[in-house]
This record gives sequence, structure tokens and C-alpha cells, in this order.
Amino acid sequence: MKQTLTGRLLKREQAVPGSARVNEDLAPARLVEAALANGEGVLASNGSLVVDTGERTGRSPLDRFVVDDPAIHDKVCWGKVNAPISRESYERICSGVAGYLYGRELYVVRGFAGSDRNHSRKVCVICERASQALFIHQMLVRPSARELASFGEPDIYVLAAPGYHCDPESDGVNSSAAVILDLAHGGIVVAGTGYSGEIKKAIFSYMNYLLPVEDDVLSMHCSANIDPQTGQTAVLFGLSGTGKTTLSADPSRLLIGDDEHGWSEHGIFNIEGGCYAKAIDLSPIAEPDIYQAIRFGAVCENVILDPESREPDYTDVSRTQNTRVAYPVEHIKSVKLDGRGGVPSVVLFLTCDAFGVLPPISKLSREAAMYHFMAGFTSKVAGTEEGVVEPQPTFSALFGEPFMPLAPSVYADMLGSRIDKTCARVYLVNTGWQGGAYGTGYRISLAVTRSLVAAALSGDLDNAGYEHDDRLNLDIPVECPGVSPVVLNPRNTWATGEAYDEAAEKLASMFEAHMGKRYPELDEAVLNAGPHHIA
Repeated sequence: MKQTLTGRLLKREQAVPGSARVNEDLAPARLVEAALANGEGVLASNGSLVVDTGERTGRSPLDRFVVDDPAIHDKVCWGKVNAPISRESYERICSGVAGYLYGRELYVVRGFAGSDRNHSRKVCVICERASQALFIHQMLVRPSARELASFGEPDIYVLAAPGYHCDPESDGVNSSAAVILDLAHGGIVVAGTGYSGEIKKAIFSYMNYLLPVEDDVLSMHCSANIDPQTGQTAVLFGLSGTGKTTLSADPSRLLIGDDEHGWSEHGIFNIEGGCYAKAIDLSPIAEPDIYQAIRFGAVCENVILDPESREPDYTDVSRTQNTRVAYPVEHIKSVKLDGRGGVPSVVLFLTCDAFGVLPPISKLSREAAMYHFMAGFTSKVAGTEEGVVEPQPTFSALFGEPFMPLAPSVYADMLGSRIDKTCARVYLVNTGWQGGAYGTGYRISLAVTRSLVAAALSGDLDNAGYEHDDRLNLDIPVECPGVSPVVLNPRNTWATGEAYDEAAEKLASMFEAHMGKRYPELDEAVLNAGPHHIA
């Protein structure tokens, strides 16, 4: 890394020699003070720092790039998700960002990506804003005083400059914003966007390259928790808006993490040290743990406050539906502070079905698990990405394709081998619609989903047996404690069975068309485990 222009620029001593002041590893209280003094945000009545992210209130997928380098060219799955950018363009943007930061007060945060030190990477983030430094301080695994004293050279450097605007014409990017990963030399640049989730996801994307390639660790876009009595560990896959954070914050279990994990031969570990939850319609009744976690040290993005009382109004989406809050994991009452768990015995795939066709829960065979992992069917929910204003059905491989630099088959093969070794039970959970599609039906209640997940984790869901749906190729439970049998089969909830069959046929055909086009050489046993239209 040091031999490249990027490496030289990203070293603190060289990247910011003309800065008015470089603030290294400040405590959260001091970062809050700095953010308030700089006019970056205000304090809410609950003590959290509330900031406005500016023009961009969600991720910008079209502004994400990977530097095309001979060292990684044959490993990366190039395409719309991993769009290539030349090293010349990347270095030009880095140089521009460094020049922009010259003379400014900066905030440097050092931490780990990975709570298991056998597989962690040292990360150094250089921020233009104190509020973003607070955000990433809470999201990274925070080093002990001893670890910080002997931190040494970071493995990954990040430059975060929301005030810098790229020139699309000369820089070879699509807009004034750019998120660029230099996987060959340990660099990340996040420019032109104040949405802090871009920093978090860029680091995650980098780890999704390093862990499988260098450590033989399956990196996963999932939440995880553990039963404190039995030690049973569960992982919950899902894109934003499917319920990963909400369902993993279970008061009867200990939270390991809400979004990013690695699965090694010894168990799982949180890649992060914090949580990044959607705040829309948050309530102390439905989500008490998350609600109470929003206090001093937390960072809220685009949450609307009462101008007098400073009380947050989580129902107000006038700014964006993608209101967010970041907080350290220790703000959750029931948490496993070391961020580690055993080998998972239960795997849950969370999907938000806007067609209202998939059952609230179904059990998957090993082949069906591989199929749905590679399909990654869900719906993008409003506000998570720029331009998404209502649920949009989509296929996102691995339930996290926007963050995966390698081919989906690499991660899927690793998951399949782990299912074989551990005999983990796998379930598909629909947290989307029932009784009709979006606009006609209704969102499956959180209470129902919690009951189904609890029954899957305990094994109670298997007691009454299953009925097989030939079209969807899913095993649907006949009974579940605390849940009406009527809602278990989605066909029962529609106005007519014929209307449901028509929608189910459409969805099954979508699966067939997508998988046939995306994976023309998919193993036949895996392909046959997925949905099939019935003429």
C-alpha cells in the first residue's frame, strides 16, 4: 500500500500535514461536543446527536466502485454491483480529497473490523466531520487501551469527505459522490455524501473480500444472537428493512450483532461493535431494546425533532423514510459483549415479499437453502437507497449482494459446506405482505414473526409437521404455538384462492426466469429445489 499514491495520501502524517488540528481517537462525549460546536447537529431530548445527512439520505449504489487492479482482477465479480474504476481515476480523486482536507480540522478514529482478533483487521478512518467520527467510533469494534497503544499500521484506511464533490466528467464517476474500494492496497474513499452508512458498508464490503479469500471465513450480511442458557447460536440473513436488527434484539437472547458477521470453523463473530437500525415508526412497545438504546452517544440521521421539546418523532418521514440510528452494542441490555458465538444451529433467511405470496415461515432443505441464498429474493424498502419510494421486488444474491465483491457461488459454497458439517436447520421467513400484494394486503405483524422465529429457534415449529407447497417448493408448518394456523399458509389470507394462485404463479415464474439467466450452470439438485410454475 505504501508504494501507491493512495497509500502515501492515506497515512495520517502525510494526508493531513496542513490541517488546523488532527483529533485522534476522541471519546464520544468530546466528539459530541465538537459536532455541536461545528453546527453538525443538535441534541435530542433522549441525549442522542441528531444530524441531517444532506442531499443523500441513503446509499447510492451507482456511485460505488472497485479499483481494477491486476492483483484482484480475477477474484472480483465485476458488474453493476462491483463497477470497475481505473487506478488513475481513483488516485486523482484521492489527491483531490487530500487537497480538500488540507488545512481543515479532522477527526481520526482507529478500531477493528472483527471482534475475533484471529480474523480482525485494523481500520483507520479520517473524517471531515466529528459526527461521522462518532458514528464510526460506535460502529467499529473499539480497541482496548493496550490495543490502541500498540495499534501499529492499519490494514484499511478510509477517507470520509462529505464536503468534497467529484467531477464526473474528469474523474470517471457518475455524480459528485463516489465510494471507492481499493482492495489491492487497503484504501477506501467516501466522498460527496453525508450518509454515514456508506462508510460502514464500504468497510463491510472490504471484509467480504478479505475474510473468504485470506481467512477461509464466510462473511455474512446477517444479524446473530445466542441463547444464554443453552449457548445455541442463530444467524438471521436479510437486506435492510427485512427485520435483521429488530428480530435479533430479543430480550430472551443475547445479541451478538445486528448486521455483519463472520463464520469460521470455531463459530461466528461480529464484524462490528455497534448497531445501525432503521428508526421509522420506532416505538417503546414494539421495539423496546432499540428504543432505549437511543441515548447519549447514539447518532440519529434525518430524524425529525419537535422544535421546542426536541422529542424525536419517529413517525415523521418528511425528510426520508430511511431515518437511522447508530449506537454501540452495549446500549442493548441483552448483549454478548465479546461479539462472539458458537457454530450456528439455526439459519434464518429474512425476505420482505411485496407480492404477499411467500408463507410467514417455511423450512428449507440443504439444497433449498443454497437456492434461496443465491436467489436472495426480497423487496427493497422505501428510502434505503436513493430513488426507492415504495417496496420494489428484487433478487439480491446472498441477501446482501451490494456488499459482496466475490462471485455469489463462492459464499454459497461456503454456506453449503457449513450446513453439511453442522446440520444447521434453515428457515425462510417472510416479513413482508400477506392477504394480497403491497397496496392491497397488509404487512405481517411483528408479533407473529417473533412467535414464528421463537418456535424455529426452540424446535417447537417442527413438532406438528409440515405440508409441502409444490409450486413454491417450500415446507409450510401446520401449527405453531401462539399463531393461528390460518396465517401459516398465505393462500388462506387472500380474498380468493384463485387470486393467490395467480400471484404465486407469477412469482414462481420470476424465480425460474431469474435463476435460469443468472446461474445457467447451477447444480441441478439446487435448481430443482426452488419454485416452479405450474401450467
